[in-house]
Amino acid sequence: MKSLLLVTALSLAGTAALAQQPIPDMHTAQSDSADGLGMKEIRNAYSKNLPMARQGSGTSWHPDNSPMYMQTYQPGGWDVMLMYSVFLRYTSQNVNHDDRRGDADFRANTYAMATANHLVGQHGLFTIHAMLSTDPLTVRGKGYPLLFQTGESWQGVKLHDHQHPHDLVSALGVVYTYEASQNVDLTAYVGFPGEPALGPPVFMHRPSAANLPSAPLGHHWQDATHIQFGVATLGVRYRNAKLEGSIFTGREPNEHRYGFDPIRLDSYSARLSVNPARSLALQASYAHIKGPEELEPARNVDRTTASVLHNAMLNDKTILSSAFVWGVNRTNGGTAGVDYSHSFLLESNLQARQFNVLTRLETLQLNYDELLLPAATEQALNADRQVSAFTLGVSKYLAKTNAAWLDLGATGTLNVFNTNNAALVDAYGKTPLSFEVFIRLIAPRMGTHVSGMGHRGRKM
Repeated sequence: MKSLLLVTALSLAGTAALAQQPIPDMHTAQSDSADGLGMKEIRNAYSKNLPMARQGSGTSWHPDNSPMYMQTYQPGGWDVMLMYSVFLRYTSQNVNHDDRRGDADFRANTYAMATANHLVGQHGLFTIHAMLSTDPLTVRGKGYPLLFQTGESWQGVKLHDHQHPHDLVSALGVVYTYEASQNVDLTAYVGFPGEPALGPPVFMHRPSAANLPSAPLGHHWQDATHIQFGVATLGVRYRNAKLEGSIFTGREPNEHRYGFDPIRLDSYSARLSVNPARSLALQASYAHIKGPEELEPARNVDRTTASVLHNAMLNDKTILSSAFVWGVNRTNGGTAGVDYSHSFLLESNLQARQFNVLTRLETLQLNYDELLLPAATEQALNADRQVSAFTLGVSKYLAKTNAAWLDLGATGTLNVFNTNNAALVDAYGKTPLSFEVFIRLIAPRMGTHVSGMGHRGRKM
């Protein structure tokens, strides 16, 4: 009941504010490279009447003043956007407890994403979208070390203390939007794989998390459904609010990362997105997910999420991007009964001209079974255990060109939990510490211009 009240409050607050906001009428992008390229008018891939910067992962929304890291092309009437990211990183987990759980390794998590759209008649917009990742080759197996991370499986065992790699084909979809008027769009989206209308933009595409090399621990409470093999979404936008519904395959991708999984379309979701101001993006969503875990096909999840994304332009060269995300899973079915678990995340990314400062604070409820820890009783097996993580990092740009930006960075993470919990202390020790160093390669940042709103494209 509390979950529904929170979602309703967020939705009503955003809907009340949307009527005050005008919709811009032109959207352009400028390369923010070393010498600065000329202005290019680039469309939002899913609406003729929205800023390009609002476009998030799947059909989600960012704030309208979000920084965009991409290259753009306009061949033969198409608007093409290309984004890419490579994290070459060394991570060492639980460095202060050599005899407890933890791991250290070199890995490289990557993605390259392309979106191309073309006008169809006077009112139509057709878009194709694809994302590839080399994770099956450069992350491999059970993924990169990440203390207290759970979700999915490897060789018949539940993954724990590692973040799973993504599939080679992480997104492949088509979208058609019909412009009923400047204020109203009707959108149909199909993905194989794709992302249903559930949760905020996935972490790797959020401005607040783009510089962080690791996934949030609450990934499987908040935004893990971004690679589902079979998604169909219908949405209607009125001004700065959008209501969407999806049917999709609930099962998460299996460990065979080079192939395509079966289409089931056995799950459903709904999401309300509202952008009450240029700097804000709100969403509230709910989903029933059938058998997401391959090792527990009878266990279903009802997931509720809400989020607030915000960007602050501190000066002409500095952007502070922040996100608050809440997600709750109600897991039921099988022999383990009904279990509720919550997750909360607050992350920020200060993006300056020469450096970035990264922070993430999250807390969530895990259980013995997810972490493969022994439990003395059936009650203890299903009892939630609160774990928190505090991450702080910084990166410095080494080079900026028209093709890519390169930066060197490091992060440190402190985990805390109730030290009276003997099972966790025995497995991890007290206050585990972890660190990683990384070199990151990304597309250059774009400047934006929206006519009539006083925000000109410029070098950042």
